[in-house]
Amino acid sequence: MRYNHRTLIHAPLTKVARFFQNPVALRWLTPPPLFVQFHQVQPLNEGSLTDFTLWIGPMPIRWLAVHSEVHPLHGFTDRQVRGPFKQWVHRHNFLPVGEDATEVIDEIQAELSQNPLLNLVGRFMWLNLPLLFAYRGWRMRRALRTSPTSNPF
Repeated sequence: MRYNHRTLIHAPLTKVARFFQNPVALRWLTPPPLFVQFHQVQPLNEGSLTDFTLWIGPMPIRWLAVHSEVHPLHGFTDRQVRGPFKQWVHRHNFLPVGEDATEVIDEIQAELSQNPLLNLVGRFMWLNLPLLFAYRGWRMRRALRTSPTSNPF
């Protein structure tokens, strides 16, 4: 399965890249209806880890991702080491569009688990990706506004 999403952010490439390097960014991009318990969010570097539990109702889904192909200005990849999918690879690309705009390109390649319960969870998550990325786009635009007092970035 493949999913692609593009978000235009009216901020320079360096500001967008710096946003994603901040460990707080993942918390900022997580929608409020999801109960996510973050166990470890390391600063973005080659081999850094993000470990969290996603609660779907009363069911905890532990997710561990490792970052690779980290380039300070052009993006990074996170790969699921443990989680609801058999395979999950999420590439984040940052493409400058002029001096004051950047396109954030998300490319996800995934394979559902053979475990019936995790397969169901994965399908639910996959079907909700458009909503998730619409929310993330809104949050990124809000976080990267030019006013320094409007956000923590």
